[in-house]
Amino acid sequence: MKKGGKTGRRLAAVLLAVLLALSALTGCSGGAGASSGSSAEKESEADSVSASETQADSEAQEAEDAAGDSTAQPVDVRIAALKGPTAMGMVKFMDDVDQQVVTDENYTFSIVASPDEVTPQIVQGSLDIAAVPANLASILYNNTDGAVQVLTVNTLGVLYIVENGDTVHSVSDLAGKTIYASGKGSTPEYALNYVLEQNGLVPGTDVTIEWKSEHSECVAAITADATGIAMLPQPFVTTAQAQNESLRVALDLTEEWEKVQGDDAGAGTMITGATIARTEFVQEHPEAVENFLKHYQESVEYVNANTEEAAKLVGAYDIVTEEVAKTALPECNIVYLAGDEMKEKLSGYLSVLNEQNPESIGGTLPGDDFYYTQETE
Repeated sequence: MKKGGKTGRRLAAVLLAVLLALSALTGCSGGAGASSGSSAEKESEADSVSASETQADSEAQEAEDAAGDSTAQPVDVRIAALKGPTAMGMVKFMDDVDQQVVTDENYTFSIVASPDEVTPQIVQGSLDIAAVPANLASILYNNTDGAVQVLTVNTLGVLYIVENGDTVHSVSDLAGKTIYASGKGSTPEYALNYVLEQNGLVPGTDVTIEWKSEHSECVAAITADATGIAMLPQPFVTTAQAQNESLRVALDLTEEWEKVQGDDAGAGTMITGATIARTEFVQEHPEAVENFLKHYQESVEYVNANTEEAAKLVGAYDIVTEEVAKTALPECNIVYLAGDEMKEKLSGYLSVLNEQNPESIGGTLPGDDFYYTQETE
């Protein structure tokens, strides 16, 4: 009886479950048709959710791709500057890289004594960006079928005639003299020749020019010559005067250049240095170029506004001593000219050189593609 009672209770429970299930099914209004409609709505909702999820996944992927682009690996940027005003203008940039303040690209710097060290490296592709004499930028462009572009003008006129004594007060006073100079084949030579010729003097005939390979050699020569005359840029003028207090600045070649230019504003500015980049590098890494220009501009502005602090950095990078830099920096005409202003100033300067001697700029004026005129943000 107990066993049979348990079986009966189980059977009753099962029947009750079945009756409840049937009641739930038949209790839905609309019967089977309503049930079918509800199922369709659920399928439609599921499809909608699936489409939304697909779109969300797609948008998430696009965002991830964009984020990936913005966090691309830093580019190696190899930079060279001449030991003088161009390197002095970069010292804050160099220090920020060494102190890991600037880390957006992998910047490496080299400071060289002569443009001859830069030219082959640019041509061979072992340098990406370099500060060079302004006319050399044009020569490289013409000799490499446009393989370089000029990014900025970095230095205006910094050339001076200095002498041991007090005999030179005008360009005409240089007649019969010997001038120690460096920079043959670049801006210093053509600027000096132009000023001499415009004042009726023939270089090599009326004035002897003894060419040295580096500015430091000119400093040594004039220091050793009791009646010596030299053409020197800053900061080497200050370096020479620190070694020999009797040296005096006789002529400012920038002023002499402007005198013979007169009212021609387009060509009235002597330009000493320009910053160039390999065209291939500019095309392949436009963001890296813009990053470089941003940091370079900030460095130039810092150097011009903070003489004492900048002089410490100049000394630390062994460009010239800190004491020399303190005196020389305000006279170095370090600038940052980019875009249309750079193009206007530099093209005017190159036009003057072209009229004097086309070979001084590589045979012909460079085309518009020579000038990188995309302004930084």
